[in-house]
Amino acid sequence: MSKNPDWYRALGVRRVINAWGTMTRIGGSLMPPEVLDAMAGAAAAYVDLDELHVRAGQHLARALDVPAAFVSSGAAAGLTLAAAACIAADDPARMAALPDTTGLPHVIVMHRAHRNRYDQCLRIPGAVIREFGGADQAEPWELETALNPEVAAVAYVAEYGTARGSLPLETVVRIAADHGLPVIVDAAAELPPVENLWDFLRRGAALAVFSGGKDLRGPQASGLVVGRSDLVGFCRANSNPNQRIGRPMKAGKEEIVGLVAAVDRYLALDHGARMARWENQVEAIVDALEGIPSARARRVFPSEPGIQPTSIPRVYVDLAPPAPDVSAVIQALRAGDPSIAVGQSRSSLVINPQMLEEGEERVVAARLREVLK
Repeated sequence: MSKNPDWYRALGVRRVINAWGTMTRIGGSLMPPEVLDAMAGAAAAYVDLDELHVRAGQHLARALDVPAAFVSSGAAAGLTLAAAACIAADDPARMAALPDTTGLPHVIVMHRAHRNRYDQCLRIPGAVIREFGGADQAEPWELETALNPEVAAVAYVAEYGTARGSLPLETVVRIAADHGLPVIVDAAAELPPVENLWDFLRRGAALAVFSGGKDLRGPQASGLVVGRSDLVGFCRANSNPNQRIGRPMKAGKEEIVGLVAAVDRYLALDHGARMARWENQVEAIVDALEGIPSARARRVFPSEPGIQPTSIPRVYVDLAPPAPDVSAVIQALRAGDPSIAVGQSRSSLVINPQMLEEGEERVVAARLREVLK
């Protein structure tokens, strides 16, 4: 086979044109050459992993102007380690006991409106989730009432920060601080804007967790935890290569170096140019779908909450008979070769240009016209 064999073709796996976004289910993002080169270089030598974690964290903290940083094996692992850090710190007996939290503060408080399928990441080290507020409204006193000596931290999901049942992050931070409690922000897909890498900390969060394999375009199995120096250190203590709750969540030397390279690259990007390219791709798709009686394509910005990040323009396609329903259109696009992945919001088809390569917007538009006609 060639030096760089097409293993997808060899395995009979179809490639996907990604008009959905940085979804883990279809591979998150594509690593640029700088990241691939960094990972290949890291793979060519042995290092002390503890030392690498420390040095990489110091480099990232300087680059981002944050107190401390840590490379996890994904945002989900970062949430687990953040919870473990708040429960066990770096106490050997406590860390060894996890997920048994008997006698330890182990409750993590969350808005009811922020509950989601990633709660389990917080629960892995033995945390129990305690809700406050309702699905459509939350009051500061409800958070106050939920805080007692059993509580180890408050979790805040940035994706739902504008939900009807959510308090502002600043309010949550203020109340938590009055009780000496840290706030963990789940910011997995909250890039762009680039400023989010440090802004949640500026607003008072103790820890913020990002995916390394989404808009950063680092290794898919990488995550970035930034925050207070003590808590970031506790994350590291509870993680690989130590024999702790995070031992299975291994960020290898390749992922650590790859994420460092990805962050350096990301900070140097022309983010205005990226936004202009996305606007052009959205405009091209909207124009290409003009004249189809059963479909109305429109630019939406910011997008509806729940499709992260909302700071990227998207194409929403509303369908009417005789067009197939949204689910049938999604299935038809996925069934092609190449397969095309798009999103859905309520009854609309959603096309996200974030991970489209140059020119792929024309392929998406042509295939969508074919399916709708």
